[in-house]
Amino acid sequence: MNRDRYDLPLTTASDRAAAHYRDGVDCMLSAWHGAEDAFDKAIAEDPGFALAHIGRARLHQLNMEGSKARAVAAQARELAASATPREKSHVEIMAAAIESKPKLAVTGAEAHLEEYPRDAQVLSILLGAFGLYAFSGRPDHDAAKLAICERHARHYGEDWWFVSYLGWSHTEAGNLSTGRTLSERAMGLRSANANAAHGLSHAMFEQGDMEPGRNFLSQWMPAHDRQSFLHGHLAWHVALTLLDDGDLDGALAIYEQHIKPANRPYPPLNIFTDGASLLWRLALAGQTGLEPHWRDIASYGENYFPQAGAHFADVHFALATAMTGSDALEARLAQLEARAADGKLLPGQAAIDLCRGIRAFAEGDNAEAIRLLEPAISELTRIGGSHAQRELWEDTLIVAYLRAGRGEAAASRISARLDRRPSARDEAWSRAAQEVAAPRN
Repeated sequence: MNRDRYDLPLTTASDRAAAHYRDGVDCMLSAWHGAEDAFDKAIAEDPGFALAHIGRARLHQLNMEGSKARAVAAQARELAASATPREKSHVEIMAAAIESKPKLAVTGAEAHLEEYPRDAQVLSILLGAFGLYAFSGRPDHDAAKLAICERHARHYGEDWWFVSYLGWSHTEAGNLSTGRTLSERAMGLRSANANAAHGLSHAMFEQGDMEPGRNFLSQWMPAHDRQSFLHGHLAWHVALTLLDDGDLDGALAIYEQHIKPANRPYPPLNIFTDGASLLWRLALAGQTGLEPHWRDIASYGENYFPQAGAHFADVHFALATAMTGSDALEARLAQLEARAADGKLLPGQAAIDLCRGIRAFAEGDNAEAIRLLEPAISELTRIGGSHAQRELWEDTLIVAYLRAGRGEAAASRISARLDRRPSARDEAWSRAAQEVAAPRN
């Protein structure tokens, strides 16, 4: 019987289909271009191969091709009737995620991994900044990711994918030295691995090694296919290091060349959230002339995320529409309030307060922005994403403090962050806070 790279049986008699499927899975696990083509070839070799269909459905989902994703997942379910119990369970879990049934997918995945711990694709959907744990609304999702990795670590050893995500999980849980060491080890095991490069970039960012992080990505990214779905996000990481260095023009150039909506082959959630957050950071830092970019990213958000539901997109929707003055923000807030009343807004009131705080800040009402953002920051992890992505809201609160003349409050928050990691930008803000707080004669 054919097997996958983790030695799990595959219900296909075609050696070629199995080989293409293994290639597709490796491309997905390394965030490398080619998974779509590999799964399509596997299906062409064996149209009855259920796992190839569900892998293709997952890619449709990531690209926000919802109807295609659900149709292919339904087909995979039918085909899995003649597959092994492990494959049937795998298909059901992935289909639940595709059909927007995250709680079912999470409980199914956790149970599945107790019996089949080396089913890496099932483990992978729980992990990462956009995984099921991160978007569950729970405040301890970073700890949950690390816990499940450590629970199953003995089954993976030095597997390049697993070491990548073990390192990432340690970094996001605050174990920066361990996270960086593991991410560097993963890069040594397989350099053609954007997930490891991404994890290492986060570790360097959290440790304040901005220039080394920029140098690493500048040397590594030329070998990375620009069609791979993490390429734009890794460029976003380069832009963050330029922002920290005060190079606003360089960061804006990164946005224009790699991130802004322009028929890019990246998942819409990445394009929208990276674009809106980078523009907001540039605005906080004093960059002018961003109005055309704001209109562009707001239009993109209204096209791909027209209704509330994807809460990480919703809080970024607030950034874009607050800066353009669009009436769409008020409509989105009403939708979020309705979802909260029905218990469907997983991050709860925090997501709404973050949106309202952003609007107040954009309107110049710093006192109201502070009133809304201060309590929401304590619940910030509930929106998902990474520490680096969520830091934007704390940045906004610091600037609101400074603009409101509350230098001591700004200095306290900046000091806490400098204790966590050194940052040239935070040091500049610290000096500004001290000037604001200084007694005047």
